[in-house]
This record gives sequence, structure tokens and C-alpha cells, in this order.
Amino acid sequence: MVYPIYTVDAFTDHVFGGNPAAVCPLQEWLPTETMQQLANENNLSETAFFVKRTDGSYDLRWFTPELEIDLAGHPTLATAFVIFTQLNHTSDTITFHSKSGVLTVMQKGDMLEMNFPARMPVTCEPPAELYKAFNLPPAEILRSRDYFLIYHTQEEIEQLVPDFNYLNQVETLGIIVTSKGKEADFVSRFFVPNSVIGEDPVTGSAHATLIPYWASQLHKTEMTAIQLSNRKGHLWCASLGDRVTIAGKAVLYMKGEYFLS
Repeated sequence: MVYPIYTVDAFTDHVFGGNPAAVCPLQEWLPTETMQQLANENNLSETAFFVKRTDGSYDLRWFTPELEIDLAGHPTLATAFVIFTQLNHTSDTITFHSKSGVLTVMQKGDMLEMNFPARMPVTCEPPAELYKAFNLPPAEILRSRDYFLIYHTQEEIEQLVPDFNYLNQVETLGIIVTSKGKEADFVSRFFVPNSVIGEDPVTGSAHATLIPYWASQLHKTEMTAIQLSNRKGHLWCASLGDRVTIAGKAVLYMKGEYFLS
């Protein structure tokens, strides 16, 4: 069998920027094991698979090279980009059904705006290994799905060097580090223990935690954000109480086919 596949750079307006995601349209679901093998073969931070429902909405699932996850931002943006630009979607809104509930993406000019559930970080008892995992100590550590390390300055975020000997001992999907920004309201980076990813270039799901936190700190509901990876990602954010919107641009890098016997 032959299946289409796309690679899209999300949260950027040019190729080789933002975060690349593989996007795989399906007529019906492949076995979970097969989708996991495909994600491992693609070797990108996430591969998205989607199936269209009879009502015009879509079921959406996300896989890292190692496991299926419950929420992922940049492959959702990439999937919406493919549906809007490659699959003749006529409405300006796409509805996805996922493990995190209903997610919508609206097309607004050259921007795609995702609506996600908010994940406010709370106080926690972080493991000792987390304090040893970076060359600079955080001002505070909170947690939602991911550990959430707060720093005073953007320079600290830029200068952070992770030690994966310690990070790989921390049981979590990811580790967000963040501070106020200079060119944006806030900046961040995202690290993934026990993964081929290491540092994720741009992490939409992390902003489901970053947005409510910084909205409370900055007393703003609309903000700009930059993820300070080598590829950099630019995001436009809004806090809506128990929901957030995360907007960005995307560009097509590749389209092709994969073959399963």
C-alpha cells in the first residue's frame, strides 16, 4: 500500500526554521504499532496521523519516535496547514478530535490559530536530579504535564546547557525553561529526557502551560513568544481562561509517499 506524507515546518515563515513535523493522512487507522514504527522511521519530534470523519471533522493522533502523546502543538499546526493548502478544505475552521478533547484551528490570513486547553503549572516537589541538570539554577520550579523552570532573564535561557546524565533520570515528558523576553513577552526552551529529540525546536503544547502562567505574571491576555532553539519559533498567544490560543505560520518542506507491504 502507498500512503501520502508531508513534512511541514511549523511556527515559521521559511523552510529550515520552526519545528518540522511529518503529517500522514489516512483513510482509516493503521495499527498503533505501525504508526509508532513510522514515527520512529521519520525521526522527527512528532508525526501526526489523521482520519476524516463523515461530518467533515478529523480524528488526530501524535507520535514521537518513542511513544504516542496526548497533546502536541506544532504537528497540529502542520496538519491544519496540510488540510488547508493541500486537501482543498473549504471552511476557515478545522475541528480535530484528540486524546485532549476537541481542538480547533482557524485560518486567519497567513496565520493558523489553534485553540487548546490551558495547563496552569502548580507547585511541586521536584527531584534532586532536576536541580543538577542545568548549569544555571532556576528561580522557581513548578509543574503541569511538564516540569516548568522559571528564570529571571532571557540571557539565562540562552546560556542554559542541559546535562542529560541528570535529565534522563527525571520522569516527565518534557522540561520547560522560561523567562520574560526582550523581543517578545516571554521566551522558552523545551527539553525531552530519554529521547532522540533532546531539545525540541518549537513546542506548541508547552505553550498551553506558558500562556496561562505568563498571563498571570504580566497581567496580559494577548502576548508574543519566541522559543529560543537554533531553529527558533515565533508564536502569537492569548489566554482565554481554561483555554488558550496559539497562532503561527507554517511552510511546506516536502511531500511524498511511503510504502507498506
